[in-house]
Amino acid sequence: MRQQFDVAERVRQVIGKAGCTQREFARRVVMDPSKLSRSLSGSRRFTVAELARIADAGNVDAGWLLGTTATDSTTGGGSVGTTTTDATVGGGATDGASGADGASATDGTSRADGGAHRAAGAPRPPAPATAPPEGGRPLQIVRETVRLIAEHGFHAVRVADIAAACDTSTATIHYHFPGRAELLEAAVRWCMDEDTVRRAARIAEADDAREELRQLIALQVPYSERQRQQWLVWLDLWAEAARSTAIGRLHADFYRQWRQTVAEVIRRGIEQGVFRTVDPEFSALRLTALIDGLATQVLATAPGEHGTSPEDMDIACNAYVDTELTARRPRTDQAGPSDRPEP
Repeated sequence: MRQQFDVAERVRQVIGKAGCTQREFARRVVMDPSKLSRSLSGSRRFTVAELARIADAGNVDAGWLLGTTATDSTTGGGSVGTTTTDATVGGGATDGASGADGASATDGTSRADGGAHRAAGAPRPPAPATAPPEGGRPLQIVRETVRLIAEHGFHAVRVADIAAACDTSTATIHYHFPGRAELLEAAVRWCMDEDTVRRAARIAEADDAREELRQLIALQVPYSERQRQQWLVWLDLWAEAARSTAIGRLHADFYRQWRQTVAEVIRRGIEQGVFRTVDPEFSALRLTALIDGLATQVLATAPGEHGTSPEDMDIACNAYVDTELTARRPRTDQAGPSDRPEP
């Protein structure tokens, strides 16, 4: 436990030097904030790949994080020092998308092979001579993965394709994301984080909960290319979740967060009097199911063809808000009994 504590303490130092919140740092390293928190508290182990991404984001030597080199924490970049196979440091995570279902990398290199490669003390792939990508290598890998999945589908994308898009090697991709499950999780998490940032900005402009809900709907309608990309990645997540226990847990976690967000807005609207007294959770379930179904129809409709358009989806979802949720206000344009004209 002492060694694990030292690793966590050094990760805290990296986060402190980054000058951002723990949640923002988790976003930078494409990691579930709750997993980062548990790893820092010692109740969960960091995986080797997570430490690789943390080292990249903090511009430190990964060997220093592991306590296997004497490199000072302020040292930038460099190759990884001798790594360790001690289970308290690099052992595979037992929660989330750990790839326990035996998923392998798309270029034929299994996760076990990748883990053994790193555990044997293989050096970090050398950085290219060009300037580092915006946001660091892990975020570049994730952005290109999202783009390629949206264009070709998850199973058609090889690690070699991602490496070529990032102008790097397949070894670098495996260093940050050992297998298929990790890449899909990172791609979905990045899409969710992007959505959360936009959601916060849009909701801040809303006057009440009803407008907040309309803003949430607008963010889900695939008008832009970015929104279409994110929906296509989400569709691949659905397909994987039906076949993989690990990915299924990831899917359930994200869906719970999304429905909870919608339910909280509905609950706020009830308190404000703009929504009828309904069951927030059940209403959120119905609305998110409507959004999912309509978005799938939109994506299945080629531009210019007859079918479900983004506008159709927008109108239908807002109609649900108007007919099923919006509170009915007393009409003031109706004459009362004493005001009716005599027959």
